[in-house]
Amino acid sequence: MAKANTIWKAHGNNPIEKLSSRLWRVEAGVPGMPLRRVMAIAKRSDGGLVIHNGIVVDEPSIKEIEAWGPIREIIVPNGWHRLDAKVFHDRYPDARVIAPAGARRKIEQVVPVTATFADVPRDPNVEHQYLDGLKEAEGVTIVRDEDGTSLIFTDAVFNMPHLHGTQGFVLKHITGSSGGPKISNLVRWFVVKDKKAYRANLERLAAIPDLRRIVVSHHQTIETDPGATLRTIAATL
Repeated sequence: MAKANTIWKAHGNNPIEKLSSRLWRVEAGVPGMPLRRVMAIAKRSDGGLVIHNGIVVDEPSIKEIEAWGPIREIIVPNGWHRLDAKVFHDRYPDARVIAPAGARRKIEQVVPVTATFADVPRDPNVEHQYLDGLKEAEGVTIVRDEDGTSLIFTDAVFNMPHLHGTQGFVLKHITGSSGGPKISNLVRWFVVKDKKAYRANLERLAAIPDLRRIVVSHHQTIETDPGATLRTIAATL
């Protein structure tokens, strides 16, 4: 696992994507790896912002985010996605650091955790839920607005194209991470503890009537028939 960053240094982020009135997305590189990682920013009903999978971005981008609303919550979504957790907490010390209970110990190796998903009061526009069958190691954030419902996943659902070179070979043939919407081998082997429960949870999410998109934390957003795509993914469990 890469060591957590201690300084605010951007690594070539793309421009902010404004997906809806309450959901923005920013994609950036991972130093030394071909992966792209994704930060989602959601706006609660009180106007406060929730940073999901915080990644350091350039100053114009972070200033635009700050202008959109005050940063109130920093979601460190699992025990692996903590690379920029400390520097986000250092920059926004008044924001609550929220983590899934099953990953709290690992996350607290780099940043103090204020609360777990169960401790966060429910907001009508932004809600954090655990994913069944994963022993509270990871969850899903649900964003609701006039555009419909958006789901934000971390590693529990991937949508990465095949990449080139040795690392691309590993991602395709060993970790099973690339090649479109899927559950990677690493998640199957080390995160999913109850396949039946996880499959049922994905099927319930797929049945949300106004499901508009699925934002994942590596590479591409799923916007074409997200419900059917999620059901197809669930059927592989």
